[in-house]
Amino acid sequence: MTDILHEILEKHWGYTSFRPLQEEIIHSVLNGKDTLGLMPTGGGKSITFQVPAMIMKGLCIVVTPLIALMKDQVDNLRARNIKATTVYSGMTADEINKHFDNCIYGDYKFLYISPERLHTELFNRKLPQMNVCLLVVDESHCISQWGYDFRPSYLHIADIRKVLPEDTPVLALTATATPEVVDDIQEKLLFRKKNVLKKSFVRENLAYIVRNTENKMDELIHILRRVDGTAIVYVRNRKHTQDIAKALQQAGFSAHFFHAGLNRDEKTERQDAWKRGTCRIIVATNAFGMGIDKPDVRLVIHMDMPNSLEEYFQEAGRAGRDEKKAYAIALCASNETSKLKKRMSDEYPDKKFILRIYEALGNYFQIAVGFGAFISHDFSLPNFCNIFKFSTSQTHHALKILESAGYIEYIEDPDNASRLLFRINRDELYKMDLDKLSDDIIQAILRSYTGLFADYAFIDESLIATRTHSTREAVYNSLIMLSKIHVINYIPRKKLPQIIFVRNREEIRHVAIPHSVFEDRRTRTEKRVGKVIEYITDLQFCRTRILLRYFGEKSDENCRICDICLSKSRSGLKNWEFNTVKDALLQHLEKNTSASIHTLARELPLDEEKNIRAIRFLLDHHERITLKDSIISIVK
Repeated sequence: MTDILHEILEKHWGYTSFRPLQEEIIHSVLNGKDTLGLMPTGGGKSITFQVPAMIMKGLCIVVTPLIALMKDQVDNLRARNIKATTVYSGMTADEINKHFDNCIYGDYKFLYISPERLHTELFNRKLPQMNVCLLVVDESHCISQWGYDFRPSYLHIADIRKVLPEDTPVLALTATATPEVVDDIQEKLLFRKKNVLKKSFVRENLAYIVRNTENKMDELIHILRRVDGTAIVYVRNRKHTQDIAKALQQAGFSAHFFHAGLNRDEKTERQDAWKRGTCRIIVATNAFGMGIDKPDVRLVIHMDMPNSLEEYFQEAGRAGRDEKKAYAIALCASNETSKLKKRMSDEYPDKKFILRIYEALGNYFQIAVGFGAFISHDFSLPNFCNIFKFSTSQTHHALKILESAGYIEYIEDPDNASRLLFRINRDELYKMDLDKLSDDIIQAILRSYTGLFADYAFIDESLIATRTHSTREAVYNSLIMLSKIHVINYIPRKKLPQIIFVRNREEIRHVAIPHSVFEDRRTRTEKRVGKVIEYITDLQFCRTRILLRYFGEKSDENCRICDICLSKSRSGLKNWEFNTVKDALLQHLEKNTSASIHTLARELPLDEEKNIRAIRFLLDHHERITLKDSIISIVK
């Protein structure tokens, strides 16, 4: 079996060996075991289900909330001649039905699906006809209300398991999870037996640093001049990505900005430039990084801290995947703690306000009570707030709470790519008498994309315009005309966010925001924010050890490369040196009660001079350690 796995890996992906933990997860899946794989960012999660699915007979269903990532993975699989398709919110009913039928009758290996599609009547009617061999739940922390990104739609995955044969294994994957979340994932996914495979969260080459500064821009420029190599700068605000990128360009750096509001072409262009190294620095919101495997990132700098250590660890972990020295640096001003607390309070507006938002949405879209389920609506947040005189920030968070409560789906950044499918076969197409531009456009499309007669494909009108020496507007108009005469199905890209009522509109008196969605989540958010504040303000403990402790991994070893470990204690030693000697001394005295100072100077971990320096400092400042007649003792 191992030889077959390696053959598949090399044949389809071009790798000669697996990364750590990948093969263990694959064997667990092939043995029919429900498996939770904890793999850090960049660990190669997709290989753990794509390789075994190629051996197993049937369809692998992959549930993921990341639309851009699922499209990229489907494109990559198709490029390897592996049949794969995707279904997500915003697609037409005809599209979705066709994709499901392909999975039933077309010998497809992979169906990527968004969690919101799982409880639709169409999916539940089609699922029993699919020969499913493996169910994969990516970003599985979303199923846990203890997780930092809980999504109610994930709870429907358990219903799928009841329809599938009992021996169909589930593979849950996530990059970060606390012990509570690990247990909750397995419970919510109805694991037949607990089975967690994880890699240590320790990143020995990654130095975690908190830099206190009142002028973050100057400090950012200073760091980028001191440390060479590719960098990611994370901020919380889309406008700030543009402002900071512009300031870096003016300072002489090669930099660009990235956020979810860019169209698909802009995103691809900027990602590719950054991956090639022609752009050194990308200034981005958290929309950047998912599924992007660039091993030589030397710096990840946070201008603003996220609301949880899970998010921070995942974003910081994009540095140094090549296992060479890298830095994760958080820039913190004196008001950082108050900013985090205010941001948290803004995320939970008054419940009465949330109900007003729900009522206003129904009126805005002119949806009658008892109607409106699963109809997608273009949505302009500024226009909505202007009409009803709502606060933009509070409205945004109220929509998120309504989404968590299971009333709407709020797609802030819809699919930014157009889609196209030919409705006639090649022979019929070649017999058609079309104008020259339309004919040129069709030829350019057929040369640029594959599979257009069997399935929808994402197209780029700008690329087609370039290849036909025309304009984007001309291409758009021609495609609309071809669609009207039933040559193609053409779905232009959507530019506005989308609101979808995931159930018929309710009377306001029947709308309830559950305690678990509001009060419980607010309490958990407060705790997570508290841990972030502890991380950036603690001046005593190794940064790595704080992160490991948060994720339930015990370690007595200091990393020796974070700012805390490298800063000097009052003893004159570096913190990691002093703590190493202190821990070893206390362990020795707890076991032996007392020991000669000369013996300890020789036997403690560092050289004699440093050992003596640490011992002397402890004798002056540690209440339990005493010295008498050259014998050191500990007071019990």
